Amino acid sequence: MAIADLWYKNAIIYCLPVGKYMDADGDGIGDLDGLARRLDYLAGLGVTCLWLQPFYLSPEKDDGYDVADYYGVNGRYGTQGRFVEFMNHARGLGLRVIVDLVVNHTSDEHRWFQEARRDRNAPTRDWYVWADERPADHAQGVVFPGVQKTTWTYDEVAKQYYFHRFYDFQPDLNTLHASVRDEITRVMGYWLELGVSGFRMDAVPFLIERKGAGVPHEQNFELLHEMRHFLQFRRGDAILLAEANVPPDESLKYFGERGDRLQMMLNFPVNQRLFYAMATADLAPLTWALRETYRRPAEAQWVHFLRSHDELDLGRLSPEERQQVFDAFGPDPSMQLYGRGIRRRLAAMLGNDRRRLEFAFSLLFSLPGTPMMLYGDEIGMGDDLSLPDRECARTPMQWTSERHGGFTRSAHPVQRVIDDATFGYERVNVSDQRRDPNSLLNWTERIIRMRKECPEISWGDFEVMSTSASGVLVLRYDWRGASLVTVHNFADRRVKAAFDMKMPGAEVLVDVFNTNGDSHGRDGRHELALDAYGWRWFRVGSPDNALHRRPR
Repeated sequence: MAIADLWYKNAIIYCLPVGKYMDADGDGIGDLDGLARRLDYLAGLGVTCLWLQPFYLSPEKDDGYDVADYYGVNGRYGTQGRFVEFMNHARGLGLRVIVDLVVNHTSDEHRWFQEARRDRNAPTRDWYVWADERPADHAQGVVFPGVQKTTWTYDEVAKQYYFHRFYDFQPDLNTLHASVRDEITRVMGYWLELGVSGFRMDAVPFLIERKGAGVPHEQNFELLHEMRHFLQFRRGDAILLAEANVPPDESLKYFGERGDRLQMMLNFPVNQRLFYAMATADLAPLTWALRETYRRPAEAQWVHFLRSHDELDLGRLSPEERQQVFDAFGPDPSMQLYGRGIRRRLAAMLGNDRRRLEFAFSLLFSLPGTPMMLYGDEIGMGDDLSLPDRECARTPMQWTSERHGGFTRSAHPVQRVIDDATFGYERVNVSDQRRDPNSLLNWTERIIRMRKECPEISWGDFEVMSTSASGVLVLRYDWRGASLVTVHNFADRRVKAAFDMKMPGAEVLVDVFNTNGDSHGRDGRHELALDAYGWRWFRVGSPDNALHRRPR
């Protein structure tokens, strides 16, 4: 079943945690009313789709990803009625909302698990995965090495071991059990009725795997087909966006050869190699990843991102490549996490260098697919390395130079706002940047507006073009007779890059942002001088030749 306008193809996605965005009632915790007050800001920035991290009832041991009740809103953030009001406001501004669907596991405080552990005959007993003996390979497959020691934990009440791919307070659901699958669709149906436009699905490779002691590795992709079918039966324009950090050759299994499973996936293959390229100016792995993720069903779409609320996962790089990224962006062990990632924010990783930040955002918005931003990156928020694990990059949004960054009136915010000499709220905040026409915030708003006017990037075919400079990435997009070319210099020095458009009428490349002038070449051949971390976007021919081209 297809979505008529494929709205997600040209969306701008913005990820945020309700509890750390804006506090309206002064209790120190962000809430739905506070978020509703900031929807006009987000719409003005150019965001078209919000991704809300979990706001369900939870013990909050894992930022809400330990869900204790899927039906309703955590009282810390508001009520179901407040959520409906928030959704109405978002709809009035033309903003879509997707919410986290965390159904690989529950909290150990969830009613289902409490019933299951107390009674082997309980209906929910088989909703979880049990074993009388701890498997010999119990230390394999942990998600958080160095923090998590096992995937099987003994429960004193149940007198058995239970399986948990993540922390021990997050027992895995047996997602191949028919009743569990029915319950997943009920959860989806509940939030679809309240107006959400879909779900960001957490930990999809684990969600679809067969679980149990001694069972062979097996994945049931039919679950994704069932979820997609139900989703579009209940709401025809809703989407599924998956977190699935898998090699490119496995991605088609998640999209479905006919495009009948997931519509969207976060592009981890490109993300990891993008940071390697930014660290080394070696584009070979990035070019490989772009080409390997080229093939996908017509309705499917990759979501590109720079940073998310998790660590920058570099686990698919070689040890040598990973170390080079560590050296460039997280050299101190305190900046690294789980032996595979970096837990820093983007601005901190790039040394708060405005040139490199603009370069990174230009890359994000010109990669083939849909861009996703992490809250606060539009103003260059930093991190607090004194906080544990991933929390260092999950600090409250910085709105003003007032106490606690204008996030709350409370003397005791849910988490302290950054107040250091470089990224503190007195120096980095929305209010000050709004008033500065040259601020990162206003620059980001302008590039988002231009990105929306370049549908070739979302809809068109793309090609990685050959250039004379090894550290320069040239991407060409073609869609409905219009062509767009983006050029990025990953090197820390000025370079000249020559490339051949290999198409008629390409003698003139018109600068999209009208900042550095057009490029004139002979027979489609062009040579550009690019500063360190320089970048350009060009249209082939008239600058207006694609403004009125829209999807069928």
